[in-house]
This record gives sequence, C-alpha cells and structure tokens, in this order.
Amino acid sequence: QVQLVESGGGLVQAGGSLRLSCAASGRTISRYAMGWFRQAPGKEREFVAATSWSGANTRYADSVTGRFTISRDNAKNTVYLLMNSLNPEDSAVYSCAADPGPASSFYVSLEPRRYDYWGQGTQVTVSS
Repeated sequence: QVQLVESGGGLVQAGGSLRLSCAASGRTISRYAMGWFRQAPGKEREFVAATSWSGANTRYADSVTGRFTISRDNAKNTVYLLMNSLNPEDSAVYSCAADPGPASSFYVSLEPRRYDYWGQGTQVTVSS
C-alpha cells in the first residue's frame, strides 16, 4: 500500500505562487507515474499534471501549461507541483495520485481511473 500526504496549500493572492508537495510512504513510488488532480466545489475532478516515474515525460492540462511545473525527487519519495501566476479559477482541492502503470519510463496517464492511490488533498484558494 502507498499512503500519500499533500501539503503546501493555502490562501494566496492572484498572481502569486505556491508549491505543493506530495509525500509518499508505505513503499517507494520511484517506479510509479504520479499525477496531480484538482476539484473545485460543484465541479468534477480534473487532471492538472502528471509525470512518468523517470520524470522524463510530463503532461499538463491546457489551463495550467506554462504556469505549473510538476517534478519529483524519487530519493525523497516526493512529488511537487509548483504553481505560478495563480488566478481565482485555480482555487480547488488539489490531490496527488500514484499509478503503478507499465514499466515504460515515459508512461503517464491523464485518467483518474488509472491511479490506484490517492491522497486526501490540500486546499488552494486564490483571492482576486
């Protein structure tokens, strides 16, 4: 089993930045693709960003491309999401997820159903 705990959320003004962290425990995630998803009140969960286990392949939602960066430190069993130029539409609960997936170092998935393990989430609120 993999346990995921997010941190780093909070209240920030529009235009500001936050860095979210997702710390894994229970087993190493060094061979897991990892993703970040978010869900705002009254909306469905949506894909934000994902990285292959190697970090060689990353994918982003169109709405965050150029502003968000996903990265990972396999030695620390941690994944990060750096969020710049935040706007009120980015307000949501952000959750990280782990996908054991195929062995390919370039594998990533944008589909929540591919992810086996989820954290509880961290709230991000962007004020205008």
